Amino acid sequence: MLTALADWKSFSLSSKLSGAYASCGDLNSAKLIFHKTGNPNIFAFNWMISGLTFHGHHEEAIVYFTLLQQSRIFCPNKFTFSYVLKACLGLMDVLKGMEFHCLVCKMGFDLDVSVGNALIGMYGKCGRIWDARKVFDEMFKKDVATWTSMICGYSSVGRIEDSAILFEQMTVKGVQPNEFTWNAMIAGFARRGDCDLAFAFFSRMHEEGLIPDLVTWNAMISGFVQSQRPAEAFQLFVNMLSSGLRPNQVTITGLLPACGMIGSINLGREIHGFIFRKELQVNAFVGSALVDVYSKCGSVKDAWNVFLSISCKNFASWNAMIRCYGNYGMPESAVQLFQRMQNEGIQPNEVTFTSILASCSHGGLVDKGLEIFKLMKESYGIEPAKEHYASVVDLLCRAGRMNEAYDIITDMEIGVTVSTVGAFLNGCLIHERRDLAEKMVQAVLLKKPGGLVTLSNIYAGEGDWDQVEKLRMLMKDEGVLTMPGSSSL
Repeated sequence: MLTALADWKSFSLSSKLSGAYASCGDLNSAKLIFHKTGNPNIFAFNWMISGLTFHGHHEEAIVYFTLLQQSRIFCPNKFTFSYVLKACLGLMDVLKGMEFHCLVCKMGFDLDVSVGNALIGMYGKCGRIWDARKVFDEMFKKDVATWTSMICGYSSVGRIEDSAILFEQMTVKGVQPNEFTWNAMIAGFARRGDCDLAFAFFSRMHEEGLIPDLVTWNAMISGFVQSQRPAEAFQLFVNMLSSGLRPNQVTITGLLPACGMIGSINLGREIHGFIFRKELQVNAFVGSALVDVYSKCGSVKDAWNVFLSISCKNFASWNAMIRCYGNYGMPESAVQLFQRMQNEGIQPNEVTFTSILASCSHGGLVDKGLEIFKLMKESYGIEPAKEHYASVVDLLCRAGRMNEAYDIITDMEIGVTVSTVGAFLNGCLIHERRDLAEKMVQAVLLKKPGGLVTLSNIYAGEGDWDQVEKLRMLMKDEGVLTMPGSSSL
């Protein structure tokens, strides 16, 4: 009734209605009102650009900016640029953002704090940290959002030391960090694995009377887990629950690997039960982490039950279950699951092939392993990496097919690792192929101590002490050193 009686020429009413619909997410109604207005004013344009950006319609937001320019009635203001720069960030289109930056400077908005903050955020999160810093340094007036945006930019590209310098500088200049600033610092240190500094900032934040957000707690928990400090990760999780925050799937996914580290299936089951009690959705990431926990704790049955319960499996889910079968000497099950994965249209990745090839190697499925290795490049266009070659060499050496293993190593298009050649030389030792061992050392591993030591053992096993002595002299002349043995007794 209101829309039927409304005077669409009224700028104020149409702008407010368009803005109300846009802010509520009813973008169709917002567009309808906007286009029924003969000449929308700058406020209507800003509402549309802002609403579209907020709801993820970034390209369309830029279209409305273009319409504003084409109208030639109104000019963009500082709010318009703040919104449209966020749209560029949403698209990760730094070139488009640079175009708007030029327009900002041309229209004299480069000194405005809100526009400067939007530019820093856009450049920083798009990886152009030097451009973000240039904008930061050229701003005469900076507020807490300015400093925080620059700190976040440095943190996002791994330059947490620069973030720390800025953090101290802002306090010296009398700008008090807010929750976002503290959270950015803590998360930055935690993601880098510097848990002690992260915890120091975490404690300082508490002393300032500020409360960490869920993202910060998640970063702290994940950081301690990745730093192999599971007990502290669990304590942080308990503290987070005590603070009244509700964990999400990211929290659980970050915490679950700690159960595998300490081999505690009981803790894994407690967290599994916690997920159901709190009615958290078991998405592919949580499910994959649970499969991995049960696998590392020795319960293949529980891992399989969780795998079956994941409604929308991703490649990580399949990889975790294939790896589980491989770890527990069930190569046939791993191969069947790999084939089922392909049948269901899930694209295997490099990790999938690492897991399935290792399973074939440990289970002695030589022909199947070679077939899968060939499949990598021919069917999926995945270039084999060092770990894939290592598995195939190990597979062939276990089966005594030393000539094929030698050919694979010498035909490798990437650098040969010491472990790969070491596995080959051990195979030569087991299968008494001194000839191939000598060829390998001459061709690939002349100065690698591990291979030369293995070759020396081959000579010693045959009682050829003259060759052992010659090899040791060669190692000495070439400057190849081995670590002396030691005992704790």
